[in-house]
Amino acid sequence: MLLSKLSKKEHDMKKISTACVLCILAFAIFCGSMQGVMQVTYANSDLDLASKSAILMEYDSGETLFAKDEKSHLPVASMVKMMTILLSLEEFEEGNVNLDTMITTTENASSMGGSQVFLDPYVDYSFEQLLKSVIMASANDASVALAEYFNGNEKAFVNRMNKRAKELGMSDTHYTNCTGLPAPEQYSSAKDTAILLREILKHDVYHKYSTIWMDELVHPSGRKTELVNTNRLIRYYQGCDGGKTGSTNEAGCCLGASAKRGDMRLISVVVGAPNSQTRFNESATLFNYGFANFECQKLVDSQTPIANLKVSKGKVENVDVFAESSFAAVVKKGDKSGYDTTLELEQTVKAPTHSGDVVGSVTVIKNGNVVKKIPIVVRDEIKHLSWFETAHKIVEKW
Repeated sequence: MLLSKLSKKEHDMKKISTACVLCILAFAIFCGSMQGVMQVTYANSDLDLASKSAILMEYDSGETLFAKDEKSHLPVASMVKMMTILLSLEEFEEGNVNLDTMITTTENASSMGGSQVFLDPYVDYSFEQLLKSVIMASANDASVALAEYFNGNEKAFVNRMNKRAKELGMSDTHYTNCTGLPAPEQYSSAKDTAILLREILKHDVYHKYSTIWMDELVHPSGRKTELVNTNRLIRYYQGCDGGKTGSTNEAGCCLGASAKRGDMRLISVVVGAPNSQTRFNESATLFNYGFANFECQKLVDSQTPIANLKVSKGKVENVDVFAESSFAAVVKKGDKSGYDTTLELEQTVKAPTHSGDVVGSVTVIKNGNVVKKIPIVVRDEIKHLSWFETAHKIVEKW
């Protein structure tokens, strides 16, 4: 009898061991296939993508490095939630909500179908919990909960979404809900999605959650929901630190993602890929093409003095002046042509001065066309010499 029990136990252990080996093997194969794709590079822009629409954009300049039907009006599924995320981040930046602000869910929010974190109705969740659930897990219920909190109802929030899209120059976008669930009059484009992600990436708090691979949502009742980031590239592509997936029968598989290597950050968007694996593969292909063939040149550096100017009638004789902002251009690797800068400066600075006073400008030119004009400013407060101090200086020179 004892032998029989031991045999059964050994048999069960073998079954468990076999299952574990199969799981590990499957995971290894998946990782290997992902990493194999990530190593591909391209020497030209002749990329054959299966996705209906795609774009590769350089973050700093907003310049397009590759595009395929980037302005086509298409359903983008849950990538719609990127606007929900942006408006929520802007509410946070403006101080209208804190990470620990408690938000009461409604029956409407908790009843959302599709991807969700199974929020309980009529209970309080923190703003951080809801925001993280949207960024990581693409939660429809959390998206609606945020919309209702900020504007009272989803319809009013959607009006804000469309207004903000217009402000950002997203001319090929129209929203009808805040989740991306199928709706006949809702559409966007690869280019507009890249513009939107570019704006999101300016918010530091976004990066706090966009790179988390796995976490959990603890409900007020103590129940737990596992959160797994829908963007696999943050785990399998070097430098990927954000993005948003989307997938419906109507939209196909979509992904907007960001990756940074060295001084260059790229944004890729694919819309209407035939399957999930293809959207990740083609996003990686776009990133590989960008990092292999382009580089950023810093043409204007706001941290380095442009010049040292004489000060007239001030308590100091000279002052450093700086560009108000930096400017970097994306160019083909090894290509130093195309860009130039011209400088216009006052010969002297008249006291008194205040931080931000403009004393000239630096103009960035590409192939004879003005790309950007950046003010040159004084950063120091310089006081005017009094009559007595002026007289004393004159005497000293004699």
